[in-house]
Amino acid sequence: MFKTRITELLGIERPIVQGGMQNVGYAELASAVSNAGGLGILTALTQPSPDALQREIERCRSMTDKPFGVNVTVFPTLISPDYKAFAHAAVECGVQIVETAGTAAVAEVWEIFRAAGCTILHKCTSVRHALSAERKGVDIISIDGFECAGHPGEDDIPGLILIPAAADQVKIPLLASGGFGDGRGLVAALALGADGINMGTRFCATREAPIHENVKRRYIENDERGTHLIFRQFHNTARVGRSDVSDEVVRRLAKPGAEFGDVAELVSGKKGAELLTTGDLDSGVFWAGMVQGLIRDIPTVQELLDRIMAEAEETVADRLAGMMGQA
Repeated sequence: MFKTRITELLGIERPIVQGGMQNVGYAELASAVSNAGGLGILTALTQPSPDALQREIERCRSMTDKPFGVNVTVFPTLISPDYKAFAHAAVECGVQIVETAGTAAVAEVWEIFRAAGCTILHKCTSVRHALSAERKGVDIISIDGFECAGHPGEDDIPGLILIPAAADQVKIPLLASGGFGDGRGLVAALALGADGINMGTRFCATREAPIHENVKRRYIENDERGTHLIFRQFHNTARVGRSDVSDEVVRRLAKPGAEFGDVAELVSGKKGAELLTTGDLDSGVFWAGMVQGLIRDIPTVQELLDRIMAEAEETVADRLAGMMGQA
C-alpha cells in the first residue's frame, strides 16, 4: 500500500484519480474507480443541465459509498454554459471534492466551491499556472504533461521534466497527469515528487467506460505514435487519437491560411460524442494520449487498479530494492 498526501486528503485507498473526461465521466465509470480504491470523477458538462448533474450525482451515490468528485472545466467557447449553476448544483448535492480546469474564469467557480468547504483539485499544464492556482487557494495541483490527451498546453514540456519541476516549487499535494497507465508509471511519478497519478485514456479502455467497443479497441491498436496534435496554429493545441478523420484534420490544417472552419465539421463536439456511442470512427475525432502505447487489454476497473498497485509494489520491493542491494 502507498500512503501519500493524496490518499490522506481525499480519503482514498490508492493514489489514483480518474480524470474528468467529457462524455466519459458518468456514474458507471466514476463509481467503479471509487469502489476500486481510487477517486472517480463525474464530468459536470457531460450532463445537459445542472438538474441532470444532480441526478447523476445521486445515481453515483447509489453505486458507491466511497468518495468521488465532480469535474467542472471552463472552456474557451463563444457560448458558455452556466458554470456557476453547475457548481451550485454539485454543492447542493453535498459534493466535497471537485476537479477544475480551464481558463482564468474558473476562479468564479472556485469561490462557490471554497465557500462550501470543498477540496479543489486543479489541473494545470505549466509550473507557472500551478503556482498561480496554489496562491489562489486550491488544495491539489494536477500537473498535466505533454503526453496527455486533450489540451496539453503550448509549452510542450513532457512529464519527466514537468513533474519534478512542479514538485520543486509547489507546496500543496501534487498529482502527475499525462502518460500514466501502469504500476511503473505510478512509481516513477512518486519518485519525481508527485503524490499520486491522474489517468484518463487508460480508464477509457476498461469495461465500465461508457464508450463503444470500437473505440476501446482503437486504443489497443494505436501505439505510442497513435495521436495527432491539432489546432496548434490557433494556440489551442489538442491531442486526439489517430484515425482517418484526424489524419484528414491534420491534412487540411497544414494548408497555408487554414482556418478552424476548414475542419469544423470533422471536430465538432456533437460528432465526437456520437462516435463514443456508435463506435463509428469515421464520424469524428476522439481524445487519446500517448499512453496508448501501454494499453494492451480492456480489463475491469478493479482488475486495472489491482494490477497497477501490484506492479508498483513489485517494482519497489524487487526491482529497485534489488538494485540497491547490488551497490
